[in-house]
This record gives sequence, C-alpha cells and structure tokens, in this order.
Amino acid sequence: QVHLVESGGGLVQAGGSLRLSCTASGLTFDDYAMAWFRQAPGKEREGVSRISRGGGGYYTASVEGRFTISRDNAKNTLYLQMNSLKPEDTAMYFCAAGSRRVLSTREALDGRMYNYWGQGTQVTVSS
Repeated sequence: QVHLVESGGGLVQAGGSLRLSCTASGLTFDDYAMAWFRQAPGKEREGVSRISRGGGGYYTASVEGRFTISRDNAKNTLYLQMNSLKPEDTAMYFCAAGSRRVLSTREALDGRMYNYWGQGTQVTVSS
C-alpha cells in the first residue's frame, strides 16, 4: 500500500521560509515523478511544482523564483523549499506521485496526472 506523508508545515510571517517534506513508502520512488499541490479554503486545488524522475522541475508562475523542489531518491523523500512566503501562499499543501509523462507545465501541474496523494500539511503565512 502506498503512503505519502507530508511534514514541515506551520505558521510563519510574511517573508519567512519553510521546508516541506514528503516521505513515500509502498512504491518504487525512483519510478515516479513527484509534485506539490495546494488548496486554500474556498479555492480549487492548484499545482505548485513538479519534479521529474530525472530531476527536471516545473513551477507555477506565482512561486517561480521563491520555491525550489527537490528529491532524495535514497531517502524516498520529496522536498519543497519555500522562501519569501506571502499570505497568499497560505493553503494545505499536498504531495503527489505520478507515473504519466508530461509534455508541458500545464500537464505537469494537472492533478489528473498523479496516482497517489498524501493527506497534506498546513502552511499559514501571516501578514
């Protein structure tokens, strides 16, 4: 059974930083692209970033230059380093694993491309 467990969320002031982690089990981590999504109250789920099996990254425009996605295949762990946080980054953050290839940033950040999901970790940025 596949499990994705996120951690690292919390409350931070605007301009601060957080690093999210997602530890995977029950799958061959190297075989999957991994991604971060977020959902704020009353809003639709939004793709934040994806990292391919080979390490290539995609980002939604609003986080480009502030967030960095990375993975450690030896530890079956996905990371999201979030710097210069803004109140609009407040959301529940989810990690996801997907086996489908993507051809564009739009596809990379489409939740339908992912097979497995974690339960989420809350990020709250105060102004």
